[in-house]
Amino acid sequence: MNPAAPVGVFDSGVGGLSVLREMRALMPSLDVLYLSDARFLPYGDKDESFVLARSLAAADFLVAHGARALVVACNTATAAAVPALRERHNLPVVGIEPAVKPAAAATRSGIVGILATASTLQSRRYAELLERFGGFARVIGQPCPGLVERVEAGDLDGPETSALLLRYLQPLLDAGADTLVLGCTHYPFLRPLIEGLAGPDVRVVDPSGAVARRLQDVLGDAIGGGGSLRVFTTGDAVAQAALMSRLLAAPVTVQAIALAEQQGAEEKRGQTPFPA
Repeated sequence: MNPAAPVGVFDSGVGGLSVLREMRALMPSLDVLYLSDARFLPYGDKDESFVLARSLAAADFLVAHGARALVVACNTATAAAVPALRERHNLPVVGIEPAVKPAAAATRSGIVGILATASTLQSRRYAELLERFGGFARVIGQPCPGLVERVEAGDLDGPETSALLLRYLQPLLDAGADTLVLGCTHYPFLRPLIEGLAGPDVRVVDPSGAVARRLQDVLGDAIGGGGSLRVFTTGDAVAQAALMSRLLAAPVTVQAIALAEQQGAEEKRGQTPFPA
């Protein structure tokens, strides 16, 4: 494994930056390629076959640009695509999933709330997590439509976002949940608001750090480079650059690209979906 080669990270938008933030804190010299498939966000309201196709296209793009490992920085895409990605590409693939196990271990009331997209909560992967670890606590899944869009709009603490969050949090708090899991990579950017609304007695669990540590374990000593970040988007590059710069508190340059809408369509026509 070439220690100077970059790691590829993708999500439907800017949410994966929460994972990237933890990766760079842990491995500051790591070079990263980040792909935001913002044209089709959010993945959380799309069917599994569509998310699989987009994930394959994103991974193919990152590998074609030199990625030596892939981080699927999206719970929905992890559930839909990780097995297929590992079969398709002979390189490490690290995904993310709701932190049911640590939350079940941390709860004092015995009740855990999972804030996630509907697709994540309906996935086979989430069902398997509940089978393995749900017996240690009562786990309540709360779908949160609209929250991804609030983050993508840059509204992290405004009245509309606060009202939406309170609508999703209140049933969990009323049920006695004292531990909340951020089951979407966009949600860590709302963590201060979530903690303020939930109160000091409620613990918030973010799995982003665990993903970064897993990647570090996978890479071992093969971590070199200069800490560069190259960012691509299928959406509005100017808008994405402004939002990403705000979320990372550092200037970010974003390159607009076009990925195949359906994986394999270009291959059948003898074309490539990737820019030079």
